[in-house]
Amino acid sequence: MTGLKSHYISANGVRIHYLREGRGPTLLLLHGWPEFCRVWRKCIPRLGVEFDVIAPDLRGFGDTEKPVHGPSANAGADVHAADVLALMDGLGLERVGIVSHDVGAHVAQSIAHDHPDRLHGLFFFNCPYAGIGARWAAPDHLSEIWYQSFHQQPWAAALVGSSRETCRAYIGHFLRHWAHDPHAFDEDLEAWVDNFMKPGNLQGGFNWYISMHQARLAVIRGEAPKRGRLPISVPARVLWRASDPVLRSEWSDRLDEFFSDIEVSVAPEAAHFVHYEQPVLACREIEAFFRRV
Repeated sequence: MTGLKSHYISANGVRIHYLREGRGPTLLLLHGWPEFCRVWRKCIPRLGVEFDVIAPDLRGFGDTEKPVHGPSANAGADVHAADVLALMDGLGLERVGIVSHDVGAHVAQSIAHDHPDRLHGLFFFNCPYAGIGARWAAPDHLSEIWYQSFHQQPWAAALVGSSRETCRAYIGHFLRHWAHDPHAFDEDLEAWVDNFMKPGNLQGGFNWYISMHQARLAVIRGEAPKRGRLPISVPARVLWRASDPVLRSEWSDRLDEFFSDIEVSVAPEAAHFVHYEQPVLACREIEAFFRRV
């Protein structure tokens, strides 16, 4: 699909699709929504010069198996984390570095809390975390998070997927609105539509929001889960996007309460998809971090 070779493995009861290239220390690249493994296509060849790079489609996304095709609450961070750990076990990987974004950032934090010994570093392109708190639902931010409630409606996937045109309009909105350059995804837009029009892929992504609803409300109420009150000890690096409209860079202010070893900086000329829009910068920062941890 991208010139990169597809692989499949059965892990944790699902058939997981992943891209793999390179050699050296292993990096797992975990995507967000509305994404799938193709979002890393500009990074994989660059990182593959120095690292063994693995980019899976998370459960319900891309070409990874969909255990259910209807609405499901069994697709939260801990389920995805179990899939990733099973993928690592199946590939014989004792310890890896994780590069993550959006949904993938939640998954990475779940692994870091429960299995820090399996990780030697965490790199985030944004970091949704419990410290954002009530700011998620601040009056001036409600217009940015409406989709998280919409995705929980049992008819949402059918509505968005009712035609290729409606899917293009919906997915294209987020690719434009969340990017620094609204034309950044123009060359890949049809590939994104192809992906989300595959059976189960819209609902597969929407199931994340169904599964995480209660946890999201708890964060807004300031009720962080018990384990979330213990800082993550794995060395971490956050490269935030200066103009990200949905995950605001000023929300990085409490990260040091939730990570005991963390470095944070803000990238100019980038928004939600810095790994796609600025792959040279993204890979340079990833390489620098994982060379020293």
